[in-house]
Amino acid sequence: MTDTFKMDEAQPRLLDETRQGVIGTPMDRPEGKLKVSGRAPYAAEIALDGMVHGVLVRATITRGQITAIDETSIHDTPGLLGVFHGEHFVRNPAQGMAAESPEQPGTRIDYHGQPIALVVAKTFEAARDGAHKLKISYKPDDSVDVDPQTASNVVSKDDDAVIIGDVDSAMARADASVDLQFTTPGQVAAAMEPHAAIAQWQGDQLLLHGSLQMLRFNKRELADAVGIDPENVRILSPYIGGGFGSKLGIGAEAVSAALASRALGCPVRVVMARQTVFDAVLRRTETSQRVRFAATKEGKLTAIAHDDTVSNLSDEGFAEPVSTASQFLYGAENMHFLQKVAQIHRTPAGSVRAPGEAVGMLAFEAGLDELAEKLDICPVQLRLNNLPERHPATDQAFSARALAQALREGAQQFGWSERQPTASRREGDWYIGMGMASAARSNMLVPSAARVTLEADRIVVETDMTDIGTGSYAILGQIAAEMLGLPTEKVVVRLGDTDLPGASGSGGSFGASSAGSAVYLAAKKLREELAHSLGCAAEELTLQDGMARGANHEKSFAELLPNPIMAEGAIEGGKTADEYFSAGFGAHFCEVAVHAWTGETRVRRMLGVFGMGRVLNEKTARSQAVGGMIWGVGAALTEELSHDPRTGHIVSRDLANYHVPAHADIPRQMDVVFLEERDDQANPMQTKGIGELGISGAGAAVVNAIHNACGVRIYDFPATPDKVIAGLEALGR
Repeated sequence: MTDTFKMDEAQPRLLDETRQGVIGTPMDRPEGKLKVSGRAPYAAEIALDGMVHGVLVRATITRGQITAIDETSIHDTPGLLGVFHGEHFVRNPAQGMAAESPEQPGTRIDYHGQPIALVVAKTFEAARDGAHKLKISYKPDDSVDVDPQTASNVVSKDDDAVIIGDVDSAMARADASVDLQFTTPGQVAAAMEPHAAIAQWQGDQLLLHGSLQMLRFNKRELADAVGIDPENVRILSPYIGGGFGSKLGIGAEAVSAALASRALGCPVRVVMARQTVFDAVLRRTETSQRVRFAATKEGKLTAIAHDDTVSNLSDEGFAEPVSTASQFLYGAENMHFLQKVAQIHRTPAGSVRAPGEAVGMLAFEAGLDELAEKLDICPVQLRLNNLPERHPATDQAFSARALAQALREGAQQFGWSERQPTASRREGDWYIGMGMASAARSNMLVPSAARVTLEADRIVVETDMTDIGTGSYAILGQIAAEMLGLPTEKVVVRLGDTDLPGASGSGGSFGASSAGSAVYLAAKKLREELAHSLGCAAEELTLQDGMARGANHEKSFAELLPNPIMAEGAIEGGKTADEYFSAGFGAHFCEVAVHAWTGETRVRRMLGVFGMGRVLNEKTARSQAVGGMIWGVGAALTEELSHDPRTGHIVSRDLANYHVPAHADIPRQMDVVFLEERDDQANPMQTKGIGELGISGAGAAVVNAIHNACGVRIYDFPATPDKVIAGLEALGR
């Protein structure tokens, strides 16, 4: 039984003392060549003997009951093998981290596009045609709510409200205040790889090749869905083409493939079309946000309030945590945070990259920018004026917080002092402006385990951790190489298999720190064993390039290791999570050009400065930070789910109509600076996440720059040209 390490106190900074010198370096991804050459097999690309194909059938009504599925309507389909449906099949996507799958509606339809059946045939084309032609009879329910603004059932989450002091009184007494309404549209993850699964039964054992982010939890969800013991489920996901939250939990593709494969006795492959991914996986909810600030004339905040309304299906437990960062970024004596959930009939809402901060900080940081203008105070200085000593809502100490440093260094490196007054800088037909915003993302540690084996000239790392394009193969290999003193090319990393020790999975920016800490702890045990064999204390041991040194002894691994040695490491949160609040912090700076006649906004340059603990791999961390900043640009300028007002189904349901930023939308100058930081209370490696920190606040920096450029404030995101033009016309420009 592996002993689980609890993070109860700050740990020694061992990685600052090791000698191999690979931690933090911009090492290439070891699996990179496989991916760019097409040799890395993704879930849909596994070829199994006798494999057949399934295509999902989806509801064409918004609410009601299925009364009949006429399987005879497609009996003439060539190579038809079956139609699968029923209570076990009709599933809402899980959110990951759940012990079991969510409660399922049986034959009830809750949203347009809900998966309701699977047609299986010998060829994909036949299955696709059968799914299109299958006749479904419904009993529609006319009481349909598809618009959160007019929903009949809106639930106030009073138990989760944070209310300190009296915001209304503070607003009335303030020297300056703002009371603003913002709206953000729905968004989707839009991962490059569509959701896919291939299921195969071997007796009572289920093997699933899937595109999933959190295998330890997905194994239990899938077992629950098909009614078997989790020990009889094995999931393989060695390569995943992006997830961003959409693959946290199992969905219809995995469940339907498993059920059909069990019935047919052969492997079944189910791959969602892009439109199905948009319709039937999950969306980020649209939001309506009220942001209020009150301050003294010197720029000291006296009140902070951030209330929001989001939406989801009536039986879904997830609610976008919109005001998460708003509750700890700045301090005031009076605070108010309240959320309402409109229960509507749209695709289920769930976690999309940086749930909460991604949309909440769009409004929150834009609102603070408007207050700074009212006070005639520099936006950077206003933020510096209001950094709290402790978490304002929980009174926890901050474990490590580089926000002030990020604000100051970012302003200096970006040339913030050259920023001009609103709408005063113009180059031909283009207004030019600068904007900024803080960045913040809560840091988490999720229970994780890993196994590390040390041979004379090789290290093997094994865990069911996934790599969704974020660099897990590289980072875990670097940790093991650094701890055990071998070059990274001597490390083999095996991931994405539930037969391996269970890790956190990829999500919430906790993967590298959680799974990495498990690898670190396993390697630390091996260091102790090597020290014992060498005859020195573990603190004296130095490992480098396959040589062990300590207590005036020096031996090669070949001499010390007649046989391979193996150790498992496991970690979970402890007392430090109660005593300290851990988060990543940073600052975004942006320069834009706004066309005076078309309203087009072009981002000319961006800078992100981040304090996110120890950097494990400079290249993958930078990639994640830039990716987050690009997502912020998309949220600010282009990304928007549109819904049919009659049925609630998604209209912008592919990448032709849902506009993520393209290369031409992003400037060459996307700079990232990592501050030297160690978060001693976070985990034994002193690391924190970066992927979601990069998006948090980035969009607000863009829209704040638009205002500085041309004077237009955007309250209804995204800032598309028509909205900017309307704003310019209202200003008489």
